[in-house]
Amino acid sequence: MRNLVILIYAVVFAGSLMLYQTQLASPVVEDRGRLLPVKMKSIKSSDSEGEIKSIVDMANRNDDKISIAGMQHSQGGQTLYPGGILLDMKQYNEILELDEKNMLITVQSGVTWADIQSYINPYGLALKVSQSQNIFTVGGSMSVNVHGRDIRNHTLIETVDSFRLLNAQGQVLHVSRDENSELFNLVNGGYGLFGVILDVTLQLTKNELYQVTTESISYDEYSSYFTKNVLQNDDIKMHLARISVAPNSYLTEMYVTDYSTADDQSQLANYTTLKRESIIAIPKFFLGLSRTNDWGENMFWNTQKEYSERINGTYISRNNVMRSDSLFMDYNSPNKTEVLQEYFVPIDQYAAYIDDLRNTLKDEKDFNLLNITVRYVGKNDEAVLSYAKDDMFALVMLINQGTNEDSIETTRRVIRNMIDVTLKHDGTYYLPYYHYPTKEQLKEAYPRTEEFFEMKEKYDPDERFMNLFYEEYHK
Repeated sequence: MRNLVILIYAVVFAGSLMLYQTQLASPVVEDRGRLLPVKMKSIKSSDSEGEIKSIVDMANRNDDKISIAGMQHSQGGQTLYPGGILLDMKQYNEILELDEKNMLITVQSGVTWADIQSYINPYGLALKVSQSQNIFTVGGSMSVNVHGRDIRNHTLIETVDSFRLLNAQGQVLHVSRDENSELFNLVNGGYGLFGVILDVTLQLTKNELYQVTTESISYDEYSSYFTKNVLQNDDIKMHLARISVAPNSYLTEMYVTDYSTADDQSQLANYTTLKRESIIAIPKFFLGLSRTNDWGENMFWNTQKEYSERINGTYISRNNVMRSDSLFMDYNSPNKTEVLQEYFVPIDQYAAYIDDLRNTLKDEKDFNLLNITVRYVGKNDEAVLSYAKDDMFALVMLINQGTNEDSIETTRRVIRNMIDVTLKHDGTYYLPYYHYPTKEQLKEAYPRTEEFFEMKEKYDPDERFMNLFYEEYHK
């Protein structure tokens, strides 16, 4: 009897061990939104260029697909492909060289913006462009061609001096506007489809002291306010705005925040300590309330406005403007998630666009829009998949949705309607998010889509670098 029990236990143990090893060998990976779980063949990472090259060489021999990942905050499978190798670049994160005189820095692509800020802050230097959150990797930010709060430096591609690229054939190429320039415009905003970004040389600028100015305005005043008071004022270097999604002021009230060069720069030393996340309990509490009912949404908007008024007239360094708090937005729910959308609309179309957007959303009771931040992006068409085809306002939207099929379908339908409104006003939309837009909407928003896909076939005919975005829209 004892031997039978031992035999049964051994069989069960062996089976469990095999299942565990199978799960390790074929891990299921999710991105930030948790709506696209994908079984990968394996996850590989290294801090060595030679080992990364070996991973690509082995994938070529075995005909494996590779998806390249940083922090994986994209939400449309841009870092995932079924049965592929996930190449996690976060360990490849050394700062290689700082050229103080020419304000250039060379870093490996797994370095985060926070890493760079900590390194350059003592030298009185700052970033030109990054997201308002500094947790992302440089390679990931290049792959989506980010933009931020700076209204004089727009998309990230403008600040990239050069980089080295490990291509699908296992070759390392030097890429700049003068060398392999076609790849320069494809890799920036190319979603990891043309190779592994190894190291990057970025342009920096001087750290400065800014004075904060805030003001409440109506949505139909915003275009005029921005053009006259902000864009034509050379002292204003950074800007952001928010428009209300609270029921009492839905898509009508706004507040704006401008960052102007302080008159007395000698005080900068008093503000250069890099800030850390502040107390998050209060904003997290009100954001949580806004997910549940109208009263909570109104309270959250009033809290945001009150905070805006409190910081009016204060001072902050450039590096700290680019370190906005984000922990209060962390969200965990077993049956809900939060997704992002971002739409770009020409400045002179903004008020009419908001009117149409309000009309489109007025009866969507099951669509839970939590926040809209508005930024400015100047025209730049260097990237083949450029969203900045004009001087645009960028509307970043945070949406709370369920993870069941009905909720996903509701969000898909509403987002497609919002994109139609955006296209009607000569706008476009950002690509790092779920595949809710149709192929027709993609081609209208990005007229060079076919060129992008053709170049993918030219540089990577075996489709060594793959992701779900390419699979969805190219096939």
